[in-house]
Amino acid sequence: MRIAIMGTGSLGTILGAYLTKSGYDVMLVDAYREHVDALNSSGAHIVGTVDFVQPVKARVPEDMEGIYDLVIYMAKQTFNETAIPQIAAHIDENSTVCTCQNGIPEYAVAKVIGKERVVGAPVGWGATFKGPGCSALTTEEHANVFTVGSLEGPVNDRVKMVQEVLSAFCLANVTDNLMGVRWTKLIMNATYSALGTCFGYTFGEVSDDDKAVKLALRIGKEIIDVCAELGITLEEYEGFDFYKAHKRGNAKTNSESIQVIRNLWKGHEPGEASMLQDLKRGKKCEVQQICGVVAAEGRNVGIPTPVTDKCIEVITKIQDGELTYCADNMKFFEEYLVNVETL
Repeated sequence: MRIAIMGTGSLGTILGAYLTKSGYDVMLVDAYREHVDALNSSGAHIVGTVDFVQPVKARVPEDMEGIYDLVIYMAKQTFNETAIPQIAAHIDENSTVCTCQNGIPEYAVAKVIGKERVVGAPVGWGATFKGPGCSALTTEEHANVFTVGSLEGPVNDRVKMVQEVLSAFCLANVTDNLMGVRWTKLIMNATYSALGTCFGYTFGEVSDDDKAVKLALRIGKEIIDVCAELGITLEEYEGFDFYKAHKRGNAKTNSESIQVIRNLWKGHEPGEASMLQDLKRGKKCEVQQICGVVAAEGRNVGIPTPVTDKCIEVITKIQDGELTYCADNMKFFEEYLVNVETL
């Protein structure tokens, strides 16, 4: 089986190293030529909660050749317009495309590839790109997980194949409710990732900031309300019931929910949101593909999402150079921490 990982930044470099180490024929594909050259000459250096070097094969997209049986899509959704046609040029009717990005990328990929060939695999682990040839795994190995499912629901042969491949790195669960898992994962990204980006925090620092955790509860409640209107049933994720934790959104008295959320993030504390990593490198981030999805669907179904909207506003201003990511940005959220019992 020929496998390509399209987009080998922080996550893709690590997955490519582990799959290659397990004996799979994997090509790491990335537009960053210096990174590709380093991978080919020195191997993939994986640091953080582990430390090893794995020889790998890497190419820039224009040097891809032939048909791949499985393409694992890990590039930022900001590159969809370029990356999806590149994938389409190197697959056939028997190929499978596995989407691993944040947000809900399956819709954009399925429009070009066809939903029958798309398998979604939300990522339940963290990484930080350290430079050409090097990426840090920021989650303990035992805490890493994928959840694999089809757009159409049933656990089919493509889902089982992807599950087997991804299991070479970590636990890969299957689901017949991919969209329920996607929206639950979106709660993670639109809360801790968005707030961490606004304030320049690691995930652990979000947990340590009482105000930030209260805001996370409110954002989660906004998403739950949107999902209810969309008819989406949220799934448990990593053993935690996100619906139960966020359904009240009561920041002052819901200490039980706050503890559930802090417990969920215990294995991910050193991690840093990919949006924040992008902004630190002067790149455009996925705020519209993450928080923007919540806000847009909220507008469509008539559910207000004020805290999510404020995150979009602050992150966009950081991206445009009008603000910087820092704790002082909490001043923009103070109005959402007043009288939070009445939501």
